[in-house]
Amino acid sequence: MERLQKILAQAGIASRRKCEELILAGKVEVNGETVTALGTKADPEQDIITVAGKPIRNENKIYIMLNKPKGVITSASDPAGRKIVTDYVKGIKERIYPVGRLDYDTEGLLLLTNDGEFANMLTHPKHHVPKTYLATVEGIPHGTELDKLRAGIKLEDGMTSPAEVEYKDIDTEKKEAVISITIHEGRNRQVRRMFEAISHKVIRLKRISFGDLLLQNLKRGLYRHLTKDEIESLKNMAISGKQGKK
Repeated sequence: MERLQKILAQAGIASRRKCEELILAGKVEVNGETVTALGTKADPEQDIITVAGKPIRNENKIYIMLNKPKGVITSASDPAGRKIVTDYVKGIKERIYPVGRLDYDTEGLLLLTNDGEFANMLTHPKHHVPKTYLATVEGIPHGTELDKLRAGIKLEDGMTSPAEVEYKDIDTEKKEAVISITIHEGRNRQVRRMFEAISHKVIRLKRISFGDLLLQNLKRGLYRHLTKDEIESLKNMAISGKQGKK
């Protein structure tokens, strides 16, 4: 017997938090009875569990790394008909969705899965999983400005955690710099806002790693499946990150 929200997440319905919302909204039934209590347990092998009238089934778990191009929506669907990340993973019959977000103008490493538990582990702030970006910024930030990012900087939604920051390239003619920045959170447009807070606008942003998973030479717009070792490594990093924050 397992908690209902965990069963739903493992079946690829959504993240565990989203599954809890579905239960509270009265959209989940167990053996024909609507369940709205989050503590409810069920047996996925014996009980008939439905979401919005449709029975769940345990899908094959899919774990994909995509090199997301700039100008693509990080979503599984878009009512406006714009290009979305799942357009680049044709041939996958399972319903997969992005792990976290990369905004429209950001490119690079994006994970997609149908494993809600895995997605929640990697995106929940308490798990402290690092993500590294290459940010091309206007102007050349002084070392003391980068120190502000290393210490944590105040944004409108609060202080950021300390970031790891270093110069990667400086173009004095264009008056631009490429800065590597590693963060452990996933706030909306966080890296862009952090550089704006030190008066250096980001003109290009690319995520090059997620945990210890590296984008490397995966070409823009292409994807590959993660190996078992890579999946386990990400899970272990999330678990150790949570323990390290206690």
